[in-house]
Amino acid sequence: MKRLSLPVIAVLITFGLSADDAGTEPTAAASGIGNVRLKGYLGERLDAMIERHVIGTDVDYITAPFQEKTETKGWWQTEFWGKYMHAAVPYLEYTGSSKLKTNIDRGIARILASQEACGYIGNYPDELRCGEGWDVWGMKYTMMGLLHYYDATKSPEVLEACKRVCDYVIAELGPGGKRGKHLYQTGNWSGYASSSILEPVMWLFKRTQDKKYLEFATYLVKDMTEAEDGPRLLDLALKGVSVADRNGYGNKAETHGGYVMKHNRWKAYEMMSCYQGMLEYFEVTGRKDLFDAAVATGNDIIKEEINLAGGCACSEAWFHGARKQHLPYLRLQETCVTTTWMRFCEKLLDLTGDPKWADELERTFYNAYLAAMKADGSEFAGYTPLSGNRYHGQHHCYMHTDCCTANGPRGFLCFLKELFRTKDDAAIFNFYASALVKGVIPKTCKKVAFDMYALYPRSNAARIVSHTENAGVLPLKLRIPKWSEATVVKVNGQEQKGVAAGSYFTIAREWKLGDIVEIKFDMPVVAHTLDHHVAFTRGPVLLARDSRFGDGDFTDPFRRGIKDGQRMTSFADVRSPSDDIWMAFSATLPVGSHHENPEGALPQTVFFCDYASAGNTWQRDNYYRTWFPEEYGPTE
Repeated sequence: MKRLSLPVIAVLITFGLSADDAGTEPTAAASGIGNVRLKGYLGERLDAMIERHVIGTDVDYITAPFQEKTETKGWWQTEFWGKYMHAAVPYLEYTGSSKLKTNIDRGIARILASQEACGYIGNYPDELRCGEGWDVWGMKYTMMGLLHYYDATKSPEVLEACKRVCDYVIAELGPGGKRGKHLYQTGNWSGYASSSILEPVMWLFKRTQDKKYLEFATYLVKDMTEAEDGPRLLDLALKGVSVADRNGYGNKAETHGGYVMKHNRWKAYEMMSCYQGMLEYFEVTGRKDLFDAAVATGNDIIKEEINLAGGCACSEAWFHGARKQHLPYLRLQETCVTTTWMRFCEKLLDLTGDPKWADELERTFYNAYLAAMKADGSEFAGYTPLSGNRYHGQHHCYMHTDCCTANGPRGFLCFLKELFRTKDDAAIFNFYASALVKGVIPKTCKKVAFDMYALYPRSNAARIVSHTENAGVLPLKLRIPKWSEATVVKVNGQEQKGVAAGSYFTIAREWKLGDIVEIKFDMPVVAHTLDHHVAFTRGPVLLARDSRFGDGDFTDPFRRGIKDGQRMTSFADVRSPSDDIWMAFSATLPVGSHHENPEGALPQTVFFCDYASAGNTWQRDNYYRTWFPEEYGPTE
């Protein structure tokens, strides 16, 4: 096969806005993270992850399966490169790393060189393609990787390669396809995995405006929503069937060793990926029933599945996890599920403007996501239980990597993209962290820039300094988290009225250089009770006890008396015992009191840290716990 020549990524080497950018509107293809420079603790973690994980990825290794085409077990080796590109291209925009650029270009060249005359890019021999394994899933991620590169370079060769992959899938599995089956009848979990190719198909249509891709997407949507033995993503959602209860509707339940099997509709990651595609389809067609189904599903996930760490799913399956989170589930919060939930929240935030989705994205980021990331940024855990210890993910598909390590860097992107954004005539802060941000207001094409100083959520305060001038009256919208019941906002020292939890507070003014916005959040430690167990949160952060504090036995029960929603006044910020613990608190609590006392339980001083830091040495002797047992009485 003739090797295609490739353009270099030149457009990404210039970041943010130069003096020549005034009056120009950013392209839809830009990720936006080049306009954010994260500092402080989070900036250090991001830099470490990019350096040790993204830049450190061996692209020859993850692209080798495409050349070999020896997959016979139905595995998923070909997803790793596409996930890598989803993160690598935006992080090139963020860093300008020449090494990362070289890796990206080399990977693209190897992928294109592997494309067959029929358009296929993958590692399955012909007789096993488009079958029960992960072949279509792999082509989905390949298309996404190609389109990320195209968005950065506008390479016609890369776009053509992506079109040929999609054309191959249409010829094999589209209406009247050569394989003689519907696409949802391939892959796993009632067609979830294969059907999720809808997302890059819609990306391709948006970039080409070729109607055959929209027609194929329409065909996919019909199968995803109407086929009795298919995903049924529309009617089950609109009927209010919870995600953990969607089995038994035209398919059979199968489990093995605690894992969901291919005919089940419980699989979390793949289900959300399908809804992601349906939202892309809604944006083009306006089919509101699809949008309503996605929103309904997202709301159900919040109600029935999301735990205090913002994570969900056990053994990658829905299981009504919110009401079971105090129990010892170990295969909890797969990083692929965590990252996909963050992407789902990001999309719903963009489409609805409802700050609820930012609240959820924030909770997941500070807890389940950061907890899954190894302290040095080099890899991500496969599962992150709420209690126990952290450990390496398993190597998958006979390769020295796994789906979660490949997927992890995509999650940080959701936080970066939504931290600060411009939309319509406004600038919006969804999250609070030390960062320099800038952008262009779409409606007016005016440049804006702000510098934010915040130890949040370790601290309850944030300070925003304006570097904006001559932008006219600019609405600045601040997300006020739902948990912050009494937030105080000041502009140049003057307190503002009308600040409400769970909403955006808008400050509309002609911003000048040096204008200061101060925000003080209401961030108490709050108790949560569930079936004779108690846990604690502080703002968006779940707290945990960690064996590194050496403060006693985690199995000791709490004496009764702590109420759900109670504000805990005994918690105090203390110095961390080690550099790898971000937040540390002491608390005087009735723990392990095995004797009578007419004055009540004798208090004991115990220590907590943020859940993301808990157990993050990845050492087997480093244990942590978030839910603590509460004593029973004689009549219970």
